[in-house]
This record gives sequence, structure tokens and C-alpha cells, in this order.
Amino acid sequence: MDVLIERCAGLDVHKDTIMACVRFPGPDGGRAQEIHEFGTTTAQLLALRDWLSALGVTVVGMESTGVYWKAPFYVLEDAFTCHLLNARHLENVPGRKTDVKDAEWIAQLVEHGLVRPSFVPPKPIRELRNLTRYRKAQIEERTREAQRLDEILQDAGVKLSSVATNILGVSARAMLQAMAQGTTDPEVLAELARGRLRVKIPALKEALHGRFGPHHALIVGAILSKLEFLEEVIAHLSEEIEEVIAPFGPQVELLETIPGVDRRSAESIIAEIGVDTARFGSSARLASWAGMCPGNNESAGKHRSGKTRKGSKWLRVTLTESAKAAARSKGTYFSAQHARLKGRRGPGKATIAVGHSILVVAYHVLDRGTPYEDLGADYFLRRHDPERHANKLVRQLKALGFEVNIHPVEAA
Repeated sequence: MDVLIERCAGLDVHKDTIMACVRFPGPDGGRAQEIHEFGTTTAQLLALRDWLSALGVTVVGMESTGVYWKAPFYVLEDAFTCHLLNARHLENVPGRKTDVKDAEWIAQLVEHGLVRPSFVPPKPIRELRNLTRYRKAQIEERTREAQRLDEILQDAGVKLSSVATNILGVSARAMLQAMAQGTTDPEVLAELARGRLRVKIPALKEALHGRFGPHHALIVGAILSKLEFLEEVIAHLSEEIEEVIAPFGPQVELLETIPGVDRRSAESIIAEIGVDTARFGSSARLASWAGMCPGNNESAGKHRSGKTRKGSKWLRVTLTESAKAAARSKGTYFSAQHARLKGRRGPGKATIAVGHSILVVAYHVLDRGTPYEDLGADYFLRRHDPERHANKLVRQLKALGFEVNIHPVEAA
């Protein structure tokens, strides 16, 4: 095979060690290689960088092993062209599985151009990604704590969630704080209701009557304290994200024009795919990379499971949430698409399909720099010839035993 990269390196990365193999032209006109083992501390990574520079390396390939690839990648990316390689693309020769052989194999694949590098966002996007992912994790933890809170109330026979829409609202929190401090009288607790919840005071008195004991008060107090801490963390992270994402403000505003995509979702989308759509080449490749399109699995003319491939779980969660919000919108293309697919394919697949459409729209919105223009809820009716569609409906009605006469409505 032709050698596309004259001097390249392959790194087999582990938690504490890195096996490096450099391939370069040999004195006899063939290919020579040199192998060396390094640690993963910063001093060792700098020594690795100097060693690669001394050998004239231009491209460095490494396997995406957990999170261990990040430290060497970030140290080497300014000095070399670094390729992060998908582990699925690096199937080694059977029976030759050692760290040295792995490094040699990676170097050979890189020098012949047989592997495609994975997408690694630039440093500003990486910082934003760390912040948005951690904020999302704290939001999910907050949701879990709220569920634990309702579970302990149900254990105590307190049916607050059956009356109050939000058990973390101002009124409900005042009641829970009072209960954590030892107040159990339903009439006293119900009087803490505020606003529109006061019309439900009789129902609250009945719902707050239970078997709330000291151990319930201890757990509820601990949960409320943790919820307050999580909310402070989320607010602080949101403020930091606002500063980091400021250079990408126009892109965020463009994404917010898409139904179902709010400010937080737009921030997460940019953190996961960046703003340079040229890295993906097309919206189809972006959807495939994200795992938001049907998989191809055909052999001997038989189509097997077309389940979606694995992609970024963070991007998938964001797109799924946006798709569910878009499905609830009124008079939009996404709501019509979801309703059209829900009956035939089920709500789960309909949601993934709408998420795929949102990602494709996000690609083109960022690529063209123009706001989203909705196709309308009647798009699936308008895309076909109206006369042919009307004749089809008439034939269906006649098949059911009806006599049908249709007349076009004159335009006003």
C-alpha cells in the first residue's frame, strides 16, 4: 500500500503509561520504526512531545480510550496534527495483542491513511462542553432529589404532590420547611399556601394529614438542603456559561428560532457540535455521527435491526428533549411530523425522527447563518398534488360504501 504520511506516530494510551511507535523512512528505502514507553504525567507528556519532534513526526494517532486520551491529546495538539481514532476502526490482527503491537498497528494505519480521525472540538468549545455537561448532570441530580422527596412524602402518607402541581414551588417549600422543623398540623401547614394555591386549602388540609414522623423530617430537611445547594450550583454554572458562550451569541440566537430549542438547548447543541459545520461535511454525516439516524445492517439481501448507532449521549438527550417540546408546539412542521409518525412507528421512534430533523435544521441554520423558516403543519399535504390526494380520499370513502361528490371551493 502507498505510504501517505512519511513520519507518523501511533500511541497506545493507558491510565499510567503510553506506548509510542514512530514510523519513518529507513536507510534501505523501506520503513523503520522506533518504540518508546512514557508515563502520563505532564513532565512525561512533554518528554513525549520533544521525542516526537526530534524524530520529525507530523501526524500522531491515538485510540479514544475512555478519558485517558485527553491529557496527551491536549499537550500534543499544538505541535502536531493529532488524530483521535475510533476504537471500532482499529481491529488488530488476531493473536497479536500487546501494547507494543497496538502502537505499531495504530502507526501503520495512520501512515497508510486507513482510518478517519474523530471530531475533537477546539479549546473554547471544549470548555463550554465541560460546563454544559456538568450543569446537565446537576439538573438531573436535582430531578432525582425531587423524586426522592415525593417518595418520602408518599411513605409518610402526605399527598402534597396530588394537590400542588410543583412540590418545589414557593408554597410547597414553605410547607416542607415547616414539616422538617417539626410542624405536622395540617391546618397550620395549609395556611402557608400562597397565590392560586390558596383556593385549594381544603384539599391541602386533607392531603397534609399523614404519618409524618421525626425520621421523615430528618430526610426531608436533608433533601431540601441538597436541593438548595444544587440550585446554587446550577445558577453559578449558567452564569459562567453565559460568559463563555458570548462569542457564539449569534449562533445561539439562530438556534433559538427552531421550535423546541430554548436557550439552554441551544447552548448544549453548540457545546456538542461546535459552530464549524464544515468539519462534518453534510447534515447526513452529522446525524450519523450523533447517532440520530437509522443504522444500516444488511447482509445477503436481508435487512436486520436498523437501530440507531451509539453517539454522544449528551447531544441525544438534548435533541430528545427538544423534540418532545417541538411535538407539543402548535401549527409547526415538527408537530405534524411527530403526529404523522406516532401512529405508525410509536412515540419513541417519532421522537427520535423529530430529533433528527432538529439536528439537520441546526446544521443548515449554522451553515447558512439564517434563521429557521417553518414549513408549516400542512407541509405533508401540500407536497403532493392536491387533486390526486383528493381522488385517493374519494376512492377510500367509496370503498367504505359512501357516495361522494366533491366540488372545489372558490377562492375569495
